[in-house]
Amino acid sequence: MDQVGIWRRFDYVLLAATLALVVFGILMIDSATQDAIDDDIIGRVSDQIRFALIGFTVVIVVAAVDYRLLGGISLWIYAAMIILLLLVEIFGVEGAGGAKRWLNVGIRLQPSEIGKIMMIITLSQYLAERYLQLDKLSTVLGSLLHMALPAALIFRQPDLGTTIVFLVIWAVIIWSAGLRLRHIALFMSAGLVILIVVFPLLPPYQQLRVETFLAPDTESDAYYNINQALISIGSGGVLGKGYYVGSQNTGRFLRVRHTDFIFSVIAHEFGMAGGVALLGMFAIALTRILKGAREASDPLGSMICYGVAAMIFFQTTVSIGMNLNLLPVTGLTLPFVSSGGTSLLFTMVGIGLVQSVIARRRRINI
Repeated sequence: MDQVGIWRRFDYVLLAATLALVVFGILMIDSATQDAIDDDIIGRVSDQIRFALIGFTVVIVVAAVDYRLLGGISLWIYAAMIILLLLVEIFGVEGAGGAKRWLNVGIRLQPSEIGKIMMIITLSQYLAERYLQLDKLSTVLGSLLHMALPAALIFRQPDLGTTIVFLVIWAVIIWSAGLRLRHIALFMSAGLVILIVVFPLLPPYQQLRVETFLAPDTESDAYYNINQALISIGSGGVLGKGYYVGSQNTGRFLRVRHTDFIFSVIAHEFGMAGGVALLGMFAIALTRILKGAREASDPLGSMICYGVAAMIFFQTTVSIGMNLNLLPVTGLTLPFVSSGGTSLLFTMVGIGLVQSVIARRRRINI
């Protein structure tokens, strides 16, 4: 396809929604880190701006590349993902909570965030090659093993939240490929058994998060962040306290407010109106991605779009849900909005992949 045709089919509505979310995220990180004294926190805004600029460049570059070429080298991409995750095992840098999730290569990168996009590409290609064999249990189990190996390496870091994201990506992509009902029932039963077996193996702090959610002790330190988040959201009212002046934010009552609990800062400073507007932007972006999946020219493109949509939707739902105490705290970031350079950059790579699919879709229907 000629380059003119690609940019004529480019989804500028999706790009605008993404731009709005990223710019709003930078503004909220600036508010959440005002008067910070920690060197790492002070640099969060400039880091986010830098990764955002790189990210928008990457969207254009990835959109110009035919996604089918990436499918053709999916084995190399899968091998690179495994190697990156193994490097974390050997050379990984520990964060504040003791989890070893980062590689220091001059800048800190989180390979599990890169792995989400790699998984979407490689799993989509794996199933596209076996599109007519999904009635076979061996095909389904093969796809599960494809996902399980990198997910197990991420679980060891430990990073339960991202492990669950991998599982959700697998479930949505294989469902979009045409998973049979009998297999759905089988995996739901197996999943329940695995959940019961795995829970005692979780690190104590992860078990505490679940226990705090199921049986909250309002006096415990584990409940502190949840309580402060609820106070922040509730006190925001309809229109909020105002940008840069919310007392829960400026008074530093809310911890990790630039990452895990940034939605609480948004609701505190911009109220219910700000929260609804944010959800509206996500809805526009997801609607355009799903439109791209429906109009994709082949199963590979469709599954890539569904995978990116699943990643963004699930992380958005969990991030906002834990701020509202509707879901346990997992540490998942709010896509495009929360502070996190690797997360932002590779979510933008996901948007670039979707744009590549849309630019090569069956028909133009804007």
